[in-house]
Amino acid sequence: TVVTKQTAALKRMLNFNAPPLKNTTAEPVWKLLIYDRFGQDIISPLLSVKELRDMGITLHLLLHSDRDPIPDVPAIYFVMPTEENIDRICQDLRNQLYESYYLNFISAISRSKLEDIASAALAANAVNLVTKVFDQYLNFITLEDDMFILCNQNKEHISYHAINKPDIMDTDMDGIMDTIVDSLFCFFVTLGAVPIIRCPRGNAAEMVAVKLDKKLRENLRDARNSLFTGDTMGTGQFSFQRPLFVLADRNLDLATPLHHTWTYQALIHDVLDFHLNRVSVEESQGSEASPAGARPKKKNKKSYDLTAADKFWQKHKGSPFPEVAEAVQEELDTYRAQEDEVKRLKSIMGLEGEDDGAISMLSDNTAKLTSAVSSLPELLEKKRLIDLHTNVATAVLDHIKSRKLDVYFEYEEKLMSKSTLDKSLLDIISDPDAGTAEDKMRLFLIYYITSQQPPSEADLEQYKRALVDAGCDLSPLNYIKQWKAFTKMAATPANYGSSGVKPMGLFSRVMNTGSQFVMEGVKNLVLKQHNLPVTRILDNLMEMKSNPVSTLAIVFVVGGGNYIEYQNLVDYTKARQGKRVLYGCSELFNAAQFMKQLSQLGQK
Repeated sequence: TVVTKQTAALKRMLNFNAPPLKNTTAEPVWKLLIYDRFGQDIISPLLSVKELRDMGITLHLLLHSDRDPIPDVPAIYFVMPTEENIDRICQDLRNQLYESYYLNFISAISRSKLEDIASAALAANAVNLVTKVFDQYLNFITLEDDMFILCNQNKEHISYHAINKPDIMDTDMDGIMDTIVDSLFCFFVTLGAVPIIRCPRGNAAEMVAVKLDKKLRENLRDARNSLFTGDTMGTGQFSFQRPLFVLADRNLDLATPLHHTWTYQALIHDVLDFHLNRVSVEESQGSEASPAGARPKKKNKKSYDLTAADKFWQKHKGSPFPEVAEAVQEELDTYRAQEDEVKRLKSIMGLEGEDDGAISMLSDNTAKLTSAVSSLPELLEKKRLIDLHTNVATAVLDHIKSRKLDVYFEYEEKLMSKSTLDKSLLDIISDPDAGTAEDKMRLFLIYYITSQQPPSEADLEQYKRALVDAGCDLSPLNYIKQWKAFTKMAATPANYGSSGVKPMGLFSRVMNTGSQFVMEGVKNLVLKQHNLPVTRILDNLMEMKSNPVSTLAIVFVVGGGNYIEYQNLVDYTKARQGKRVLYGCSELFNAAQFMKQLSQLGQK
């Protein structure tokens, strides 16, 4: 997978670009890691602080922070080749901060910038200290085994808004496309495969495709320095089975990014602050009312990492929320049964009052302790994960209940699949209890995008009045109106398939009074599998006889993507034996962030 390849490349880099030695007991060489924000974003989803320490990284610092000289330690730099980064590296050389310098650039560095470093090293009399300079071609961020994004810093430069600005200059557009292509090129170098590129005509995706194609061809033509041949790959084998690379444009489907969702991971991204696999939740400080006139209690923010090591997360991130709530409840019950065991183990070890963190440090070898030591950290880790998901799921549930998200989800699914509606749209918009102003706007935009015939002027005025009364900002609608008028000339509206949601009986287990999750009034909706437009394009290409059969397909959305599409592709792949599908996007936004971009476009 991409994760393993990117992680292996990082580990090789942290080992001074030599392949890490297997099962040696020797101490690693202690060294520093100096990165910029780009490097930090690439490393953080893949390697934990503990793994870095195991590889001998004692300190990891940002390039542009005040760093003290540590003269007898080698430093590994992992930065983008930008002007200011290069200047700072030259300054480090002049100040003789470290014993030796290993410079790794996230994407390829230009000749002129290399010469700048060389002359600075000469001036500082430090030429022999710069041990190695490497282009790492790692300019993309992997979030899951089958998902990657291009960047997190400066993402507004390649956002949907940037690409679709009405007043954009050709030179700016070229710059944006070059940035995207540079990252995609890095992605394929790391993957070690030359793709077969497919894209629609006449939009940003086509520009990316043409530029990427040119860049790949130029690299393959230059046989001496090609990154796709022979041993330079690090893997040493060049697979002839080329992956199918499907480029899609966000404009093909604007409804999905605004859609209210019902699966765990996508819900977290929609209603909480979820960023590079880390979610931040505000903790409520107990439910007792504070005395009148007292200052409201300050809410603590807690962050949790949702990683591949978390079995519960791996299993349930794509499940509908009610299932997740039940599963968390089951885990809690099983854990409670084991809690006495934890108490017993703690007392064997004479650690009743100790902090959980301190216990995991112990490793005494007496027989009595060995069994306790091996099973206690395991149980404590289990408890940590259960607490994590209890908190996160409770936070999501609060949003579902207070904003009636189940109603929105069900109604939007009906709109998108053109089924009959049981309630008028106006009722939901003017119902003060249903959702925030933003929820209402999202619902209305989906209605507007998916409707065959746009509403008549009179109806539209009525809707607009209701939306304004609900406190909505109408600027996204201005943009969507233009967009719709434009796409109407250009193409047929996207088809969302007949999805449909069937409400099941009320939650059985979760309705129990002993449950953590009080689900009263929330519908238990179950999803039927249906393909979103992006998935449907992939499906058509996979089914085409003219395409060579490839086991790996990569779908990339120019202009931004979301977890709903990712989940839809994951579900699609489950039904296909022996196929792997990766999902990538230029940036990952949730509906609120996308609405912000639409309203900026609508204010033009």
